[in-house]
Amino acid sequence: MPEDRFQLRLDWVTTRDQLNEVEQANITEADLWAFRRRRDVLNETFLLQLHRRMFGKVWRWAGRYRDTELNLGVAAYRIPVEMRQHLDTARFWLAQSTFTPDEIAVRFHHRQVLIHPFTNGNGRHARLAADLLVVGTGGARFTWGRSSLVDPGRTRAGYIDALRAADRHEIAPLLAFARS
Repeated sequence: MPEDRFQLRLDWVTTRDQLNEVEQANITEADLWAFRRRRDVLNETFLLQLHRRMFGKVWRWAGRYRDTELNLGVAAYRIPVEMRQHLDTARFWLAQSTFTPDEIAVRFHHRQVLIHPFTNGNGRHARLAADLLVVGTGGARFTWGRSSLVDPGRTRAGYIDALRAADRHEIAPLLAFARS
C-alpha cells in the first residue's frame, strides 16, 4: 500500500524484490541473534524484541503491536490480552506435557498467526518463535517446507492450506508441513 512507504526506513527501496532482500538480511541477523543463547520465547517482551530484531532496520513499526484493523487477526485493541493468554496457554502445555514438543511449537505458531499481532511479518515471526520454542525443548528446528524448494509458490500454498486445516482444528497437516 502506498501509505506503507512512510513507515519504511530505507528510502532507496522502491521494488518488492529490494524489500524482500533487505527484510531477509534483517531476518538473518535476527535469527543469528536469537539462537546465540537460550531465550524465553514465552515472554511477551522477548517476542516484541524478536520482531524488532527481524524487521527494525526496515520498518518503523517493527516490534510494536499493530494499532489498525486488518481483514484477519483479532481486533487491534485485543492483541495485548490475546497474546498474554496465548503465552499462558503455551506455558501450561509445556508444564503439563499436554502435547509433544513439536505439537506445542506448531500450535503456538498457529495461534500467533491467528492473532496476527503485527502490521506485517506475522508468519515469519511465528515460525522463528516456534523454532526457538522447539529447540528450547531439545528438538530440532523445523524446515517449514524447505525440503522441497522446487516451487516456492506451491510451498506457500501448502503452508496456507496447512494453516487453514489448523483453523478447523486439524493440526496434523501443519505438523507435517513444519517438518517437510
